[in-house]
Amino acid sequence: MDNRRKYVIPGDVITTGPFRPEQNVILDGNKIISTTIGVSEIYDDSVKVISLTGKYIPKINDLVIGKVISHTSLSWELDINSCYVGFLPAQDVFGRDFSAHADELTSKLKSGDLVAARIANFDRTRDPLVTIADRDLGKIDSGDLIKISPSKVPRLIGKRGTMIQTIETATNAVITIGQNGWVVVSCDNPEGLLKAKKAIEMVNEQAHVANLTDQVKEMLESKGES
Repeated sequence: MDNRRKYVIPGDVITTGPFRPEQNVILDGNKIISTTIGVSEIYDDSVKVISLTGKYIPKINDLVIGKVISHTSLSWELDINSCYVGFLPAQDVFGRDFSAHADELTSKLKSGDLVAARIANFDRTRDPLVTIADRDLGKIDSGDLIKISPSKVPRLIGKRGTMIQTIETATNAVITIGQNGWVVVSCDNPEGLLKAKKAIEMVNEQAHVANLTDQVKEMLESKGES
């Protein structure tokens, strides 16, 4: 029996046999069938699907914000707001001369640290490999973390970047947007920081509203006048 996690959609047959159906699956004869989009897991005599609704599905080359949750002697594990965990190889940070015996991973990244990274490899049957080997990637030393729905990220960026440019211009904030819905906002001015965070939360809550960019701009300008 292949017990690896698999990406499934409603109607997919996960397995057959004497298994106990748990969450997000139904039993049809001897078939265990998924009722949602998610990742199937088979443990002992039970089958379940972890729903991906509202969670980030990794895509190669996506920029993500991750939080270090643990490490082994060879890599860090990152929470990337997904049912998958991002793996950042130690060699990616230490370089080619990395030694698992001589180098201590916590000297570079500790639990709780935020990292800007890209999805380097992912095929939905295993956790994604991430990299920081690019410009503007690596440990994030300052800024406030805001969490929005991954599905709202395109709205926050806006057509040709209009929404995010509007927010950054009005607040003098620097905003890093992860495709996984995690956003880091940095601003030297406390008022600018609050305005930027309010604007981002407004986009997250009102992404369906028409002319939202104009409404955000109006909010930012009126806030600045008070």
